[in-house]
Amino acid sequence: MAGVLVLLCCLSAAAAELRLYTEDYRPFSYLEEGRPSGMAVAVVEELIRRTGEVARIELVPWTRGYHQVRQQADTALFSTVRTPAREPLFHWVGPIARGHTRFYSLKESGVRVANLDDVRQLGTLAVPKQWYSYELLREQQMENLYGVPTPQDMLRMFRHGRVKLLLANNLTLDGMLAEQGMHASQLQEQFDLMPNDSYIAFSRQTDLERVARWQRALDEMRRDGSLERIYRQWFPSADDEALAELLRVD
Repeated sequence: MAGVLVLLCCLSAAAAELRLYTEDYRPFSYLEEGRPSGMAVAVVEELIRRTGEVARIELVPWTRGYHQVRQQADTALFSTVRTPAREPLFHWVGPIARGHTRFYSLKESGVRVANLDDVRQLGTLAVPKQWYSYELLREQQMENLYGVPTPQDMLRMFRHGRVKLLLANNLTLDGMLAEQGMHASQLQEQFDLMPNDSYIAFSRQTDLERVARWQRALDEMRRDGSLERIYRQWFPSADDEALAELLRVD
């Protein structure tokens, strides 16, 4: 009887549904006709198929997803930028995307900045509180840093001239601007704050073999070209060097 109970427990654990949280963050993830869509969603859906997982993807506010994955087993959050501060908080599968977080200004403003000391001289800098870049800039003791609830709040402030600089991932810039009726041609690139790699972040309570199975499936997507196909579908002008690095399997 004890052996039967152990077997039942093992089967139950193996069948535990995996809950995958993501936010509205085009083009990585968003709702289209009521269903999750986007580049990162396409990657995750293919990983679900390859691993044979029982799983569902939910679009939720970032803070809710972050809290759930910190507290519950068999959960994951994507796309999550991997930083030293976050490293011990999750198990990581990835990267699934590679970009740069960059400062931008309006071309018509004539603003030029080359470093963070220049940024300090330009008044309020609005950055979403949940972003890794907010964490980094707070560590740099940016006295003009102003945390806002969402990227949309930051964009509105930028569009209305309440802030002179925009901080954004180059991969998501076009989607963010489109929501405000803007286009990248209106902007002037300034300097890169940091490179960023986006991952699927699993809760620390999730079984390590499950996490390893997902990493193996992602590595296979690199080798067979499917990750590149998805990536180029969503980012047709992707930087070849960055993409080659993303697709490399150690």
